[in-house]
Amino acid sequence: MLATNAQAAQQYLTAEQFIAEIFQAGSEKTTPKQDVLWVNREIASQAEKILGHAPNQLRQRYWKVGGKSVWIFDEIGKEEPITAGFVVSDGKLSQARILTYRESRGGEVRYPAFLKQYQGLELQPDYHLNRNIDGISGATLSVNAMNRMARLALYFDRMSQVEKSN
Repeated sequence: MLATNAQAAQQYLTAEQFIAEIFQAGSEKTTPKQDVLWVNREIASQAEKILGHAPNQLRQRYWKVGGKSVWIFDEIGKEEPITAGFVVSDGKLSQARILTYRESRGGEVRYPAFLKQYQGLELQPDYHLNRNIDGISGATLSVNAMNRMARLALYFDRMSQVEKSN
């Protein structure tokens, strides 16, 4: 049983590799300095509604150049955390990637065919995604975790813009 769980954890990219991949492409060619979104009481309250539990930290690190930001989260699928990275460009998701998958099932959420569904998603006024994501049989909890993280990335991106304008 222990060997099965150890084999289930698959790291596909480190956070550093993901960030470099996003910002080394195109015209940026530079990895931005890490920034911090302070999760105050109001932000934490909405984040808790999105996640179904309180956010894990009071400061959320992110990276931003121009209208493009990168957010990396851990969220429990069924029993183990899934580490995923999200790129938000001008208020829309432009990319979602699984960085580390630790569950013994449901790893299909890492495939490009599934992740492509997140491209172009926006956050509606009710803090839900503007399109449904097709599920994967046997990976429902992993899909739900990805959806929560996508919503959180869009929400935190919006809040980081509000914070910078104040």
